[in-house]
Amino acid sequence: MVADIISGNEVAKAMRAEMKEEISKMKGAGITPGLVVILVGEDAASQVYVRKKGEACDELGILSETVRLPESTPEEELLKLIDKYNADARFDGILVQLPLPKQINEEKVLMRIDPGKDVDGFHPVNVGKMVVGADSYLPCTPAGIQELLVRSGNDPKGKHVVILGRSNIVGKPIANILVQKAAGANATVTVCHSRTEDLPGLSRQADILVAAMGVPKFVKADMVKDGVVVVDVGVNRIDDPTAKKGTRLVGDVDFDAVKEKAKAITPVPGGVGPMTITMLMKNTVQAAKVHHGWTG
Repeated sequence: MVADIISGNEVAKAMRAEMKEEISKMKGAGITPGLVVILVGEDAASQVYVRKKGEACDELGILSETVRLPESTPEEELLKLIDKYNADARFDGILVQLPLPKQINEEKVLMRIDPGKDVDGFHPVNVGKMVVGADSYLPCTPAGIQELLVRSGNDPKGKHVVILGRSNIVGKPIANILVQKAAGANATVTVCHSRTEDLPGLSRQADILVAAMGVPKFVKADMVKDGVVVVDVGVNRIDDPTAKKGTRLVGDVDFDAVKEKAKAITPVPGGVGPMTITMLMKNTVQAAKVHHGWTG
């Protein structure tokens, strides 16, 4: 058995084509979705993410603004800026790029964003709605995982999903999303982490395995059963003398070994990654619909 490759690039491309059509109709009704991204400091990875978010907005026809603030920005200044965009009707979504410099309290910043503009899905109001299964803005990476599964023909319904990792960004939210009594969910979910006993034994029970631990090539072939569907969320840079830059990206799964046993698997790069920004765009469009009462 050689696994089908679940391409995040292809799914993201299809979703963006759908959104472009939808945004075009919205503009015909005088509605332009808007997103502001605030970046504090010079973190290299954050700079790349922010640039890609701007490019995605331009591609889809979403009004976008990027505010770059120095590393030394006081917390109060950032909070006042968030207040300003909370009140600005041109922008349906506000995203503050994480991580933040040490003088700024991340929790205070996330709390300050209007939950109706929290297109990252991190405000406690939206997290609470997600847990109880109410309409909310879902965190982008977990929501992207659900889309990848459904659109690749691997519906989680009735399946045993084992999640490796319990972060607030991926592990906990994807568990909450897939356990809901809803389309694209209805799974039986087990969450494993660094304190789990016999983690390999549990991972071998998975019909669908989601690896989000941040450990390069952690999941070996002997940790999965034949016919498993594997979603690899890991993005780890490792040394590789044969690569042009001396390093390369790998996931949390030993891809070459596991793909021989899996029914389907996401690659790294090109799997979950492209979905994150696409889901951010989807949340921004949804926020615009809500703010304008647009039903299409």
